[in-house]
Amino acid sequence: MLLNESIFLSLINNFKHFENNPHIAVGVSGGPDSMALVYLLSKWVKLKKGKLTAVIFDHGIRPNSKDESFLVKDMLTDLNIKAVIIKPSKSKLIKKNMANARDNRFHGIINFCKKKNILHLFLGYHFDDNVETYLIRKINGSNLDGLASISSIKNFKNIQILRPFIKISKSSILNFNKKNKLNFIYDSSNKDINYTRVKVRNFLQNKNNKIEVKNDFFKIKKQISSYKRMIWEILIEYLIDVKPDRIKISFNKLIKHDDLIIEKHILYLLKFITKKKSQTKSSKIMIFVDTLKKPGFKTFNLSGVIIRKSSNFLIFSHK
Repeated sequence: MLLNESIFLSLINNFKHFENNPHIAVGVSGGPDSMALVYLLSKWVKLKKGKLTAVIFDHGIRPNSKDESFLVKDMLTDLNIKAVIIKPSKSKLIKKNMANARDNRFHGIINFCKKKNILHLFLGYHFDDNVETYLIRKINGSNLDGLASISSIKNFKNIQILRPFIKISKSSILNFNKKNKLNFIYDSSNKDINYTRVKVRNFLQNKNNKIEVKNDFFKIKKQISSYKRMIWEILIEYLIDVKPDRIKISFNKLIKHDDLIIEKHILYLLKFITKKKSQTKSSKIMIFVDTLKKPGFKTFNLSGVIIRKSSNFLIFSHK
């Protein structure tokens, strides 16, 4: 998909949940993606009579990261965009790897938004990022939910995370920047082949490789909705009784399914009982599934939920 101002407005109009005169935040690394995004959002937020804060995260990993942060701030000042520089918490363990840097940056910006009562955070992830994430997760043996990769919108800690570029290609963003004379910087870590994402990115530079992975990605995306519907239809088959703090299901019907389906159903049931947005780790659920299959199983405590077997039923309830 190409990128221009009219297309961007149509994309952002799909995100309907904004208050009047919204205050939004944009994570800005200084790369071409985030610079294009903050430029377009600065125009959109004026139409909405809102406020925009660009958030620059100085991860402190590279010796010149501080200088880069101030360079990005100067670039934003030239665009009449307000920017702040934040750093990771001193309690955070800083490792010199891309995954840790991304995690620290995300949580650092989220905490900033919470302190400033900002409800909407925009990030510059684009289509090529999504394909890379898909391939990395497939290599790591992710399930279908994981292979869905990056969504355009999600809620995290009561903050709306928005990625309007998720269907926009990197090349289109670069063309947009060139046309609008937008300055940006390149992150040197994007060329460091010691990082998995960089190796994957280099692999996708081959046109045939990219076409094959993209086709696979689109195929999986189409299957996910059917997969989720199947999971819910199976779950409904063995629900016996549902109350806000207690669920009763058929043990015999549950246990006949594949471990992957059992794991997904247990996850849904736990989330219903606990009302938590955080997800119980797959490894913990599988320990429970293994225990469940042993003769004489009676009770198990999983993520603060008591799971008890009574006759041919399983009962999930609070402690």
